[in-house]
Amino acid sequence: MRNAKQQSLQFSHRNVSILFIVIALLCLPFADLNIYNVQPWQELQRFAWAILNPEMGDIKIVLNALLQTISFALLGVLLGVICAIPLSYLYRFSPMRGLCAFLRAIHELFWALIFLQVFGLSPLTGILALAIPYAATFAKVYAEIIEEADKSVVHALPKYSGHLNRFFYGLLPDVWQSLKTYTAYRFECGLRSSVILGFIGLPTLGFYLQSSFMQGDYSYVVVLLFVFYILIASMRYWLRPFLLPVYFSIALYTLLKNQHEVKWDNVVRFFTQDIIPAPIRGDKQGGYDELAQWFGTIMQDQAMPGIINTLLLTQIALVVTAIVSLIVYPLISKHFQAKLGRGIGHVVLVVMRSTPEYILAFILLQFFGPSMLPAVIALALHNSGIIGHLLGNQSNSMKLRIDSAKGLNLYAYEVTPRLYGNFLAYLFYRWEIILRETAIMGLLGVATLGFYIDNAMQDLRFDRALLLILITALLNMSIDAVSRILRRRSTNKARHSNDL
Repeated sequence: MRNAKQQSLQFSHRNVSILFIVIALLCLPFADLNIYNVQPWQELQRFAWAILNPEMGDIKIVLNALLQTISFALLGVLLGVICAIPLSYLYRFSPMRGLCAFLRAIHELFWALIFLQVFGLSPLTGILALAIPYAATFAKVYAEIIEEADKSVVHALPKYSGHLNRFFYGLLPDVWQSLKTYTAYRFECGLRSSVILGFIGLPTLGFYLQSSFMQGDYSYVVVLLFVFYILIASMRYWLRPFLLPVYFSIALYTLLKNQHEVKWDNVVRFFTQDIIPAPIRGDKQGGYDELAQWFGTIMQDQAMPGIINTLLLTQIALVVTAIVSLIVYPLISKHFQAKLGRGIGHVVLVVMRSTPEYILAFILLQFFGPSMLPAVIALALHNSGIIGHLLGNQSNSMKLRIDSAKGLNLYAYEVTPRLYGNFLAYLFYRWEIILRETAIMGLLGVATLGFYIDNAMQDLRFDRALLLILITALLNMSIDAVSRILRRRSTNKARHSNDL
C-alpha cells in the first residue's frame, strides 16, 4: 500500500514537472533570447580580467555608499516591522489578508518610482519603498508563526489574564526565535533591495555600480560587488541585537541629515490629480466612453504585450531555475562532496543567492544586449542559489543505507527522489517571486510590464503608470494563488504518503 502511494505521489510530481517543462518549451519560440552585442565575449574577458585586478578607487565613496545601503535597509525593515505588528493581529480577517497580498505584490522598485514623483530623491522615498511591501510580508509570516505556535502555555494562564499578558508570557517566548530568524532573513533581503534602489538615483551601492559600469570601469565594479558580498557573508558577526540601537541611531543621522523639506502641494497634486485617469481629471467631463477608450488603448498597446512578455520570461526562467537547482545542490551535500568541496560549494551558492537579480541582469545586458536572455540567466542563477542551498542542507540531514548506491545512481535514484516534493514546493514559492522580479526587468529595457511602467513615468503619465502597476500586482496575486494551491497539494500528498 505504501509503495503504491509513493508511486502515485511520484507520478503526480512527474506530471506537474512535465507540464511546466512543456509550457516553457512552448514559450521559447515567442521569447527574444538573441544576443545583440556583436562582441560579447570581448567584454566578458575585460570583466574577468577586472576580477583579477580590482581597483579600490576612493575609499570614502565606497564607505559612504555602504553606510547608505545599510541605513536604508535598517530603517525600511524597522518601519516594516513596526507596521506589521498590528497588521499581523488583523491578518485573520479576509480584507486585511487581501490588502497585504496587494501591497507585497508590488515590487520595491515600483514603490520607489511612485514615491520618487512625490518626495523626489529623498531618504523618505527609499525608506517607504522598502517598508510598505516588507510590512505586508512581515504581517503574513508573523501571523502564520503565531498561529502555529504551541498554545498550551496560553491556556494554562489564569482566565483573567489580559491579551497583552497572554501574548508576552504565553506566546512570545515560544515564537521569539522564529520571529527573530525570519526578521534577520528579511534584513538580508532588505540589503539587496537597498542596493537596487541606487538604480533610481539614491546613493546606495547600486548607484555607483551602475555609473561605474556605464563608464566601463569594471575594476571598480568588482570592488563594489566584493564589498557587498562581504557585507552579506559577515552579517552573523556584526548584526547583533544589543548593537541595533546604535545602528538605528547612525542610520537615522545618516539619512535624515540629507532629508529636504517635503512640498506637500506636490503630494496633494499627485494623489488628487496626477494619478486620476486623464479622461476624468480636473474639469474634464469625459464620460464612460472616453474612460473605456482610454483603458482599452492602454490594455491593447501596453498591458497585454507586457503581460505576455512577463509570463513568457517567468515560465522560461522558472524551468531553468529548476534545472540549475537540481545541478547545484550536490555542491554542498555531504553525500556528494568532501569537506573542502562543500566549502567551495557554499561560497558559490552564497555568491549566486546574494547577487540581486536586477544587478546581475543589468551586468549581463551590457554584454549581450537588451533581450530576455540576460534576465533569464540572472533570475535562474539567483533563485537556484536559494533553492540549491535549501535542498543541499536538507540532503545533509538524510540517513542513507549502508549499501546505498554511489555517484550518479545515488543522485538519481536515492537522494533527489526523496527531495523532490520539497523541491517543487520551493519552486512554486519562488514562482511568484520570479514574476515580481521579471516585471522590474522592464526598467532595464526588457519588454515586460516594467518597461511600459517606466516609459509612462518618464512621460509624466502617472495615471497610466499606476494602472499598469495595479495590473502587475493583480497578475502577481493570481500567480501567488495558483502556486499556493500547488504547494498545498504537493505538501498534503507528501504527508499523506508518509503517514501510510
